[in-house]
Amino acid sequence: MNRKEVVLSNLKRVMDPELNINVVDLGLIYDINFPDCDKAVITMTLTTPGCPLHDSIVSGVKYCIEDLELFSDIEVNLVWEPAWTPARMTPEANQLLRG
Repeated sequence: MNRKEVVLSNLKRVMDPELNINVVDLGLIYDINFPDCDKAVITMTLTTPGCPLHDSIVSGVKYCIEDLELFSDIEVNLVWEPAWTPARMTPEANQLLRG
């Protein structure tokens, strides 16, 4: 597995507490970059700008990457453009929401 795959796999541990679906399958992770060998930059969004669990989810992403012990510098950028839509979800996430 390359570094991006390792990071994405680990990020599946971070759950949206309201939907009980991980941030990767929800399509909240927009990009993962490694500007140098020990820095990871995660660009992500949330389902709504007024999400009451904003701090919890963003902190969870950062701590999840810290657990890998691969990077000394982790940056999580929260963006609102492009806006999240359900179309970003994986088929698995769609199935979970449908029941």
